[in-house]
Amino acid sequence: MNGILCMNKPQQFTSFDVIGKLRGILHMKRLGHTGTLDPMATGVLPVLVGTATKACDILPNQDKTYRAAVQFGKATDTLDIWGNLTQQYPDMHVTETQLRAVLPDFIGEITQLPPMYSAVSVNGKRLYELARKGETVERPSRMVTVYDMILEAFDEAEQTAVLTVACGKGTYIRTLLSDIGQRLGGDAVMTALTRTAACGYSLAQCLTFEEVAAAVADGSIADKLLPTDSLFSAYPKLHLNAAQERMFCNGVKLNLARLRDLQEGQDIYTVYGMQNGFLGTAAADWERQELRIGKRF
Repeated sequence: MNGILCMNKPQQFTSFDVIGKLRGILHMKRLGHTGTLDPMATGVLPVLVGTATKACDILPNQDKTYRAAVQFGKATDTLDIWGNLTQQYPDMHVTETQLRAVLPDFIGEITQLPPMYSAVSVNGKRLYELARKGETVERPSRMVTVYDMILEAFDEAEQTAVLTVACGKGTYIRTLLSDIGQRLGGDAVMTALTRTAACGYSLAQCLTFEEVAAAVADGSIADKLLPTDSLFSAYPKLHLNAAQERMFCNGVKLNLARLRDLQEGQDIYTVYGMQNGFLGTAAADWERQELRIGKRF
């Protein structure tokens, strides 16, 4: 089996826990995922199956969309409701008008300080490992991209809100919500998080562990896998004839002048053959007029 198995990750499972459970259900070891999701978060976790694991380090689309619930007036060590309360702001009172006014300031390229309870490595150690020992270390801020943020719901009496956030790789929603809370004169904690889209896949395409187990039992699991080339839908397709396909599969660089489907200024392509369908990715070297093999699948 090769392809993408989109999982709806349940709460209290780490991304690695999902892989471990799936290895038991699918009876195979060659599995990977496209990026970690907080244990208390739910939602889209694309799992790479079989040869699709080769795509881990070359994913073109790492954008994600989240639906996050937030409580204003509190701060915790984990920046979410499951952490230890560190401070309360009884005088903090946010209005919908105030919240809507600051949201645009957090759209675009912004600077974030990764939370201590995160998988970021500093000097070879995961921050969450240090945090569990009660340690706090300096860590570099980094630039992340928030494409859009929509206020879906707001309760002034309860001081809660629900936001939909579309963002790029490495964005911490917990940090984003805390930063918004601090801009509003106090702090805020995340109370729920669902990833509704990741790497081009939606929640509607996801399966539960129970659905995967049922598909294994009735022999339909292969039909549940999305094709590996769906990971690279952002790239244009390059179709080879039979002779070119044989050369490509043997590692031979192809002459760009003999290829069709090339697009001016486009460097990366998904490559398809006449016999074997999706073959892999390739890069056009316009200076040398050669098509170089990227990853073979």
